[in-house]
Amino acid sequence: MITKFDGMFAGHVDMEDVGYAGIPVNDRWYADEHLATVFDKTDAIATQLDRWGYDTLWMAEHHFQREGYECIPNIPLLAVHLGHVTPRIRLGCAFNIAPMWHPLRLAEDFATADILTGGRVVFGVGRGYHTREVEVFGAPLLDQEANRDMFEEQVEVILKSFNEVSFSHHGKYYTIPPRVPYRGYELEEITLVPRPANRPVECWQPIQSATPRGLDFMARHGINGIIGGGVAEGGAMERVVLAYRDALARAGRETEPGEGLSIGFSFYLADTVETAMAEAGRLYEENLKMFGPLRLIRSLTDEQVEAMSDRRRAPYADLPRIEDAVKAGGFLCGPPERIIETLRSVEARYPGLERVTLQQPVGTPQAVILEQMERFAKEVMPAFTASPQSAVPAD
Repeated sequence: MITKFDGMFAGHVDMEDVGYAGIPVNDRWYADEHLATVFDKTDAIATQLDRWGYDTLWMAEHHFQREGYECIPNIPLLAVHLGHVTPRIRLGCAFNIAPMWHPLRLAEDFATADILTGGRVVFGVGRGYHTREVEVFGAPLLDQEANRDMFEEQVEVILKSFNEVSFSHHGKYYTIPPRVPYRGYELEEITLVPRPANRPVECWQPIQSATPRGLDFMARHGINGIIGGGVAEGGAMERVVLAYRDALARAGRETEPGEGLSIGFSFYLADTVETAMAEAGRLYEENLKMFGPLRLIRSLTDEQVEAMSDRRRAPYADLPRIEDAVKAGGFLCGPPERIIETLRSVEARYPGLERVTLQQPVGTPQAVILEQMERFAKEVMPAFTASPQSAVPAD
């Protein structure tokens, strides 16, 4: 049963001239002052989502994006600030890109943020999808097998450091600790200082390709999964939901479909479906322009990706439209009662599902994000739980 609603914000600044006919992605290059507005924007979103009763605000870690799409380089650091300006909402890492970190530095930073926020930071890890980010930090991404190998070993190190009073690790990428003399003895184990306040640590990971290897790794380590959000296709993808359930079963945990998952949706509320699609169409297109060339939207052809970079060709090319996303169920458009009906059907299909994550496409202005998230809290959330409604002050 759906009882928790989260917001997701990848960290885009407000931008002009969006959509297929707008400024090509590679032509955007914002000044430092504008890129830094992401922090005030995140602050505004966090404080209002807290006020309206959302459970968690998920934020994304990214680097070097002068184009303005994903501009938060350090989630735990930002979460500490947000923990001081909000009283309740949880602050989710969606996701710390493990290959760009030493695993023990990531574990320390999370543990510090967890303590300083009173346990309100939610841990999340991912493998990354921007070569400009991951490869610049000296980790593999073009070599997907090496990327996954490194990621899995890093997560094992992190979880050991969280859960064991002292530990050692000897793997392909890391020997922790090295056998060195220290203060009169030979070092054999180390202790993370500090360890997180809340243990065991709740951990989340995006589900993109849903391979048996990836899902079995998550199930083995008790990692929850987020479907949709950012580059990933949104909506309740039955193949993925059931594959995750089966992976949990292989790990010895029998569950109902949807348990341990959050399903992500983009949405836009308006009085009619047509009005919602008309108002959100250019935002959907900008989102696809940004993520399409990264080649993680597998349905796109080379010709479609090339057309997206040409603002003269793109509006008339055979490119995905918001109507396609709405029909597929990944983008919710229309009046509240329609969205409630859709979520009720998802709830019925996946009785173990408790959490839904909501977002607007990259490029959506702050004012629109706030207006849409407030309207959802007031007109959709109360159909599922009384708690969000009680958190929304009366007008």
